[in-house]
Amino acid sequence: MSNSWHRYRAEPSFESFVELAVSINSFTEFLIDKGIAALHHASHQLEQVTLALFNREVGHPLPQTALDDLSERVGALARMTHAHATATAGLIEHCQDTHHASPASVRVGQTWLIAQDRADWAGLEAQLGYFGMAAGFVTWDQDLPDSAGVAPLLLLDMSSLPENEWRTRIQALRQRFGMGQLICLGVRSDFEQLQQALSGGCDSCLLEGTPPHAIIEHIMELNERHEQEAYRVLIVEDSKTASHLIRRTLQENQIVSEIVNDPRQTLNALKQFNPDLILMDMYMPNCTGVEVARIIRQHNEFLSMPIVYLSGETNVALQVDAMRLGGDHFLTKPFNPVFLNTIVMSKIERYRALRRSMYHDSLTGLLNHSSGKNTLDMLLSGVTHEGGFLSVVMMDIDHFKLVNDTYGHPVGDQVIRSLSWLLKQRLRKHDILCRYGGEEFLIGLPHTDAEEAYAIVDRIRRDFAQIKHPYRDTHFLATASGGIATYPLHQTGDALIKAADEALYQAKRGGRNRIHSSDD
Repeated sequence: MSNSWHRYRAEPSFESFVELAVSINSFTEFLIDKGIAALHHASHQLEQVTLALFNREVGHPLPQTALDDLSERVGALARMTHAHATATAGLIEHCQDTHHASPASVRVGQTWLIAQDRADWAGLEAQLGYFGMAAGFVTWDQDLPDSAGVAPLLLLDMSSLPENEWRTRIQALRQRFGMGQLICLGVRSDFEQLQQALSGGCDSCLLEGTPPHAIIEHIMELNERHEQEAYRVLIVEDSKTASHLIRRTLQENQIVSEIVNDPRQTLNALKQFNPDLILMDMYMPNCTGVEVARIIRQHNEFLSMPIVYLSGETNVALQVDAMRLGGDHFLTKPFNPVFLNTIVMSKIERYRALRRSMYHDSLTGLLNHSSGKNTLDMLLSGVTHEGGFLSVVMMDIDHFKLVNDTYGHPVGDQVIRSLSWLLKQRLRKHDILCRYGGEEFLIGLPHTDAEEAYAIVDRIRRDFAQIKHPYRDTHFLATASGGIATYPLHQTGDALIKAADEALYQAKRGGRNRIHSSDD
């Protein structure tokens, strides 16, 4: 972004200003995705100022007042970004090798609870501790110590603070912890309170009555912003000049693209490139974009894939027909590059959300049964080719029917979520984690032999047994058992699952709350 600004100052043309606007938009999208609140606010303001000047009627170079304003905003954002990078360089240690993360390495920043009466939040503090996020506590009358760092997670009990102090208190915390996460707890579901909290600078509000497990889930979602696979776009455009201009625009947002200049090759490209979205020219030699779209929609695997038309066509009736016959959006040429990237990214995000709902379990967010088995087969194929070990674990919650019968199905669902959170927290990104059915989980651990798998899963078993599951004014404990099977002793995915399931049965027969290996 800074480089784009310097290029514009050296060559103040409309084209270089377009490049600047796209780079600012790209950086803003990146900050939104990473949840870096303070930087996002500054970048968003810069984006809005830039887009207001994004008009061919505005002369270049820009007026001196506009240049000075942009220069100050770009410089301030650059300084804030450098400060953030420096301050957080040693804060998060990602587990990038084959060793597994420990609870301490999972936590992002420090967690602090600010309230008036600690006893009101004893249940939440206990739950945070179970998942490796033990919280410090201060009252509203105390200052957070320097040990809180520069990017803490602050949980603010707003119900214990006079409403007329909300804005100034939140603003003071935001000013001190510009890179932290501020979550307001106990906020009423009315416009004025929510407006005060959000405008003061908090990142999110959880309404009064939100149970501890829902607060934990919200925190874990904040801490689970994994690097996602790059967005992929197939460009179907007969003009090589136009297609490369579109590709360059998409690259500013790190969007990977493939170009098809002959629309008759679209189906082959779809199967080989596996895009998230298709950008389609409306008029191409011997074939229109609508015809291509109709052909694509004859294939079930591509029915939900977004198709965005690019054309100079301004006839609204023709645009409506084009979308009715297989398209999802229509952009007229010449296109605004910032708007193009925004449309593409929002369409892809919705498409991926749809796919996630198809392949993931709705209760836990883990892979569902069929997706877990398919992923295991693909992983096993890679391990077979490369050599090495692959351990498969079947794990389930002991006496789960009794939990449901005694405490009710909603409480049982929460017990399942608790184990899924613990598994997500302790396992690596490339491990397989699947809700296999009911209270049973399938785990795949590549490059992990039976002994290593036992150590990992047995630690999770011990920690799960310590979690106090709330029920009315009391709590209860639950335990889990597991069975392990390892490749190459068992050669296929089905064989591994069957052997792990039999080992799980042995663990149950042995008294439950234990891990059994099929190699024993």
